Amino acid sequence: MNTLLLDRTAWDLVLDAAGNIAMASDPYAVAQDVASAIKLFRGELFYDTNPGVPYWEEFLGHRPALSLVREHVRRAALTVPGVADAVCTLTSFSDRALAGHVEITLQDGTTQTVSF
Repeated sequence: MNTLLLDRTAWDLVLDAAGNIAMASDPYAVAQDVASAIKLFRGELFYDTNPGVPYWEEFLGHRPALSLVREHVRRAALTVPGVADAVCTLTSFSDRALAGHVEITLQDGTTQTVSF
């Protein structure tokens, strides 16, 4: 599977050496797509408002149980084609900032770590 390569800082398109839009391939492509799925606010995708994490409804302005946060992140990761399993680990939650990583297992058995 290929996907458009995104800059890790700006989360914007990257150009290759020839000036074309760069592509990412597996397994990096799957990891990047998992990161995109985790960043997606539910309702933000204009052609299908169901996917995404319910940041507005359940997280922002609320103090949800961390187990609920982990489960929503896990479910978002599992929506990505090629992901067989996902385990979310939260490493920090202070000053209203949440950090962690998702260990994804691909269908071929390999693992990747996606940080957020």
